[in-house]
Amino acid sequence: MILADNSLTIFQVFEEGITTGAVYALVAIGYTLVYGIIQLINFAHGDVFMWGTLVTYFLLVSAFKVTSAITNPLQLVGLVLLLMVICMLVCAAIAFILERVAYRPLRKASRIAPLISAIGASFILENLGLYAIGSSPKYVPNIFPNNISWDLFGVVSFKYLDVVIIVLAVILMYALATFISRTRIGRAMRSVSQDREAASLMGVNINQVIIITFLLGGALAGAASVVYAMKLQTAYYYTGFEAGLKAFTAAVLGGIGNIYGAMLGGLFIGLVETFVTTYVTNGLRWADAAVFALLVLVLVFRPSGLLGKPTIEKV
Repeated sequence: MILADNSLTIFQVFEEGITTGAVYALVAIGYTLVYGIIQLINFAHGDVFMWGTLVTYFLLVSAFKVTSAITNPLQLVGLVLLLMVICMLVCAAIAFILERVAYRPLRKASRIAPLISAIGASFILENLGLYAIGSSPKYVPNIFPNNISWDLFGVVSFKYLDVVIIVLAVILMYALATFISRTRIGRAMRSVSQDREAASLMGVNINQVIIITFLLGGALAGAASVVYAMKLQTAYYYTGFEAGLKAFTAAVLGGIGNIYGAMLGGLFIGLVETFVTTYVTNGLRWADAAVFALLVLVLVFRPSGLLGKPTIEKV
């Protein structure tokens, strides 16, 4: 999600940064959920997200033959919901397979083994994407009308798709936080995060909790992939590395293992990336450097991240 227009007002750039950050935050939650439960950095999560963008492309272009914006509100809402459901199911299924095949057999191994397995799974998903879509980016049509926007106090304009992205992020994040804090499965997830052995002794099904965690993370990535693909209007097999790296950085910046930290980190990174791209000379080249410089600066003064809690390693 890149801007390169210095004529935009600071309020408009801020709006674009929030929109970009909302997508990063949805993907970052997948990283932070898995790490919070089993202390595994799931490097393949970005490629799960990438497969959601590919599915969006195949559905719109090949299955539904959509080439332009849809002006009928009912058709638009119906198609968006259908895309969301399918992509969330596909990404959740991929995440489930990853947990079952690549991570569960190594759960009791040394920490480096599942980490290497995660990197290997990432390469496998990436190359499967290359086989499925080819080496060149594919055009994804934006089905939201660009001629419809909402002005706020005459200083910032919200496009249809931007409003959908922000509302989607708020709804999904609130739903996830409510699920974790108020449901039986959510309480089990919190107990496993705090002490897996004690939770097991209290009758918590550890495998079930971990599976649900992966399914939730994959589903959130699937939802984000639909709007991301239409925002950039591109599907590319390398998207998982680029967007996934930003989302992982957001999770670390906010405090990996903390859902609200992932949200905050995603918004921070989206804003920094957008402001640097817009206002710095050759900002497209400097945006990534600025993002990681921010990460290093935060971690120097607060190693656990913005909202993370210091932890003591067990010897």
